[in-house]
Amino acid sequence: MSIGPDITEQLARARADLRMGVPVILDGEDAVLILAAETLNAERLAAVHQMPGDSVIAITARRAETLKARAYDGDLARVQLPADATLDWVRGIADPAGDLMTPMKGPLACARGGSADAHRAALQLAKSARLLPAALVTSLDDPEGFARANGLTRIARADAEAHLAERSPLHRVVSARLPLEVSEAGRLHVFRPEDGGEEHYAIEIGRPDRAQPVLARLHSACFTGDLMGSLKCDCGPQLRAALAQMGAAGQGVLLYLNQEGRGIGLANKMRAYALQDQGFDTVEANHRLGFEDDERDFRLGSDILTALGFSSVRLLTNNPRKVEMMQASGIRVAERVALAVGENRHNAAYLATKAAKSGHLL
Repeated sequence: MSIGPDITEQLARARADLRMGVPVILDGEDAVLILAAETLNAERLAAVHQMPGDSVIAITARRAETLKARAYDGDLARVQLPADATLDWVRGIADPAGDLMTPMKGPLACARGGSADAHRAALQLAKSARLLPAALVTSLDDPEGFARANGLTRIARADAEAHLAERSPLHRVVSARLPLEVSEAGRLHVFRPEDGGEEHYAIEIGRPDRAQPVLARLHSACFTGDLMGSLKCDCGPQLRAALAQMGAAGQGVLLYLNQEGRGIGLANKMRAYALQDQGFDTVEANHRLGFEDDERDFRLGSDILTALGFSSVRLLTNNPRKVEMMQASGIRVAERVALAVGENRHNAAYLATKAAKSGHLL
């Protein structure tokens, strides 16, 4: 019986390594060394230049579209690493912050043919680490020996792919009474994923009848709006209005999901804000960063509701996608309750984009 790390724990270790700039090996038919472009340093880039294997920068098709790179693999592009590529060049491929100042990064030569499965897994791993979806990928002939010689985390790619394709099971850690301004009959439930990711919370108001549709909201964490009172979004007003409605009704459940910035993390959200200052809207900014319009997984909400004993909801939302995902995940949405609050001159364009491009009912 082994007490070593299983695949869940290995991937958690790999995410931490990538965030610190440490390489990770994905082993398999096409073994590769991967480094997150965001945390790559000059010394490790120089070492990669000295390696015999082929090296590319894997980027998503969204980022490739901005760079006019050919995404031969459909959902991603493999940009060949030039022999004289500098750290600034690599970061320029990954990060759109300087796109308008230095728009001509190419022409970029992209690999075609052969498998891109390892590159796809590398991008999934970078995303799950809340890093920019761009990875330096180098082929390896002796992954076991290279890992041993350099003390690197080595993961079987097939195991990683299967695991990354699934959402991590959630487990309730603790529940405790939490008197709130809107209701003294508050209770907080903390849920922790097995993969070592961010915890999610359920705030229960009163004692809702599990046999009836509960007034509920799936609220994605927004540090800037919920805590700092940012005027760039409507998140803070929505959070407070939802809690106020639950308090007035004497019951409800607010699910606070740690999926900041539509699931891209706070740092990438701030990158998107900086791009918005350059004139791009929310969706365009996400695409330039290499992300989809919305990277969140609302099935987390259905998992928590089911764990708490609820099977149907009156959902406080303007987002039809939340309704669809709840229904598809086994939670019946008896009613969609509108929650249109918080518009101001700073977020008017943001709300218009949500309505026009994301289908929000505003």
